[in-house]
Amino acid sequence: MAARRALRFAVTAEGSNIGPETLDQLRAEVVRLALAYPQQPLTALLGDLIDLQDVAFRLLEGRQRPVEAAEMYLLAGVISGMLAKASHDLGDPHSAMTQARTSWVCADNAGHDGLRAWTRGLQSMIAYWAGWPHEAIRYAELGADVAARTRGTAAVWLSAQEARVWAVLGNTDDAQAAIQRASDARDRVEPDDLDALGGIMTFPRPRQLYYAADTHVWLPGQEQEADRMAAEALAAYGEANPQERSFSDEAGARADQALARTVMGDLDGAAEALRPVLDLPIDQRIGGIVASVMRVHAALRTRTYQSAPVARRLQQEIEAYGQVPARAALPRGR
Repeated sequence: MAARRALRFAVTAEGSNIGPETLDQLRAEVVRLALAYPQQPLTALLGDLIDLQDVAFRLLEGRQRPVEAAEMYLLAGVISGMLAKASHDLGDPHSAMTQARTSWVCADNAGHDGLRAWTRGLQSMIAYWAGWPHEAIRYAELGADVAARTRGTAAVWLSAQEARVWAVLGNTDDAQAAIQRASDARDRVEPDDLDALGGIMTFPRPRQLYYAADTHVWLPGQEQEADRMAAEALAAYGEANPQERSFSDEAGARADQALARTVMGDLDGAAEALRPVLDLPIDQRIGGIVASVMRVHAALRTRTYQSAPVARRLQQEIEAYGQVPARAALPRGR
């Protein structure tokens, strides 16, 4: 709280134009939050994100030199993108889309293709988890042109995200083609200033492997491949730089593994894969994780497993898990 108060004072003291100290402080705060987002509970970050967006918007209402304005729009777009992800994680796709559109407007004003591509990937992801696959494809396709103009990892994300949406729609050929485009984009990557922020603003290889698993798990007959890709993703996360770890994506990979094993009839293996996810604390039970776990619940509701005690126990645990999502841990008044 004291640091946020100091930031607001510095903004006022430097006047209506953005001074170098203010820009440096804002950039440092954005880096801190981008790195923290994949690793810390949302309850620890949401207040800072809201305050930082307010500061950025107030600064943009003043007057800046063109170079400073472009940097401010970039930072404001990143902050709005993180708040879009926060709304999504709290199960509010409509607010998430509002924040994502603001991120796109900021990216457009900054003239930043990397942030444009990242935002289209974000919008596609929000729609994917909201159960709007055709909308998710539309956003992925809208981002194709800007992704072709950037070499940052946002281009990899957009293709990887498109792959799993095609898989949901049952289009195996387009899903496989998108996986290949993501692989080709990875080979061409030249990290940009978004990647330099790190954390949620970059798309590392372990996350790409998780997206591949999440694609294969939707495709009939590819359950073994989904299990294998999820295992590769988890192994890659285990070997990655600590700054590349993501509790949500690792949980998603475990849930994909559990789903693939359930479909293959390995209920004990499914329960083993899902155990670390079910043991997550309440403040980490974000929307995407709960949705991934509920897929396993749905797969267990088949006639084949109705009499299996392990299936009943796992369903009961999943139901209890989903009844207390991350938003229940938010402080009142937020």
